[in-house]
Amino acid sequence: MANTSSHANPDIKPVHLRPDELPSVDRGGGNRTIPLVTRATGSRQMLTGMTMIGPGSAIQWHFHDCEETVLVLEGEGFAEIGDECMPVRPMDATWIPPNLPHRFRNGSSEKPLKIMWVYASVDATRTMVETGVTQPVSAEHLKKSA
Repeated sequence: MANTSSHANPDIKPVHLRPDELPSVDRGGGNRTIPLVTRATGSRQMLTGMTMIGPGSAIQWHFHDCEETVLVLEGEGFAEIGDECMPVRPMDATWIPPNLPHRFRNGSSEKPLKIMWVYASVDATRTMVETGVTQPVSAEHLKKSA
């Protein structure tokens, strides 16, 4: 095995995360989010996590101040991005530019839709379309942990 540690910053340590052992955040409507890579894990540039969208549920319409990509892990549903509605299934990925309203909706009345999201900024914000309220995505992760 090659020794590559000489190139790494000794102050930054890698992190191994097990989502099934991490707390989740209740987002209402049977939806839960598990923050993964955050500022707390040492990230300086990206923010990642997983969201489980309950049967027959959807995430509210919102947009971000940075790029986002979403990978469908389990289930089937719909990616509603701008004026488009695209069916999604496991291993489908989306790329969403900044400031474009979107949401993911579960197409099943029985099984959850599980997605993994990645923001291009550790300081990503979410603006809710309905209310116009903007807050850091990370602020949501501090409430309602279970």
